[in-house]
Amino acid sequence: MPKIVRGPGTYLFPLPVVLVSCGEGERANLITLSWVGTVCSSPPSIGIAIRPERHSHALIRELGEFVVNLPTAEQARQVDYCGRVSGKDADKWAECCFTKAPAAQVRVPLVAECPVNIECRVRQVVPVGSHDLFIGEVVAAHFDEAILDEDGRVDYARLAPFFYTGRDYWRLGEVLAPVGFSRK
Repeated sequence: MPKIVRGPGTYLFPLPVVLVSCGEGERANLITLSWVGTVCSSPPSIGIAIRPERHSHALIRELGEFVVNLPTAEQARQVDYCGRVSGKDADKWAECCFTKAPAAQVRVPLVAECPVNIECRVRQVVPVGSHDLFIGEVVAAHFDEAILDEDGRVDYARLAPFFYTGRDYWRLGEVLAPVGFSRK
């Protein structure tokens, strides 16, 4: 089958959509990101990429902490808003009716309405071009019991995450096969 060749670009899709909380107290802010992912398992670490001119960039750099909050598809409107409005211009917490909840290990608040919250401490900042990659070590994670199955694992149908494709948000589909099915 013939293929069309294109130049360099960001073609890795879909990407998870997350709300990152940063700052503390009255300066606490939210930013929507999709350039985020697991970068190491030991120590467990998450990377988030943010442009230096973004308001949240300075807050994370200053405090050295952030929280990755996993929203549900039902929260897509609020999450989209948090990615389109600067925290310099609006109180996104109030505008989206999100509640600041205390974290266990960091000073940054969790988004209480998100079913998963992952607390991180910045271990490294890597300039990678238009963005800086903040590598945060996971120091605690919170899970709503309602999204856990009988074995205590996340049930993704209950979590109802959504994804970014470059121009649209998509819901999670169906289970294709269990990991390791090719060897059974």
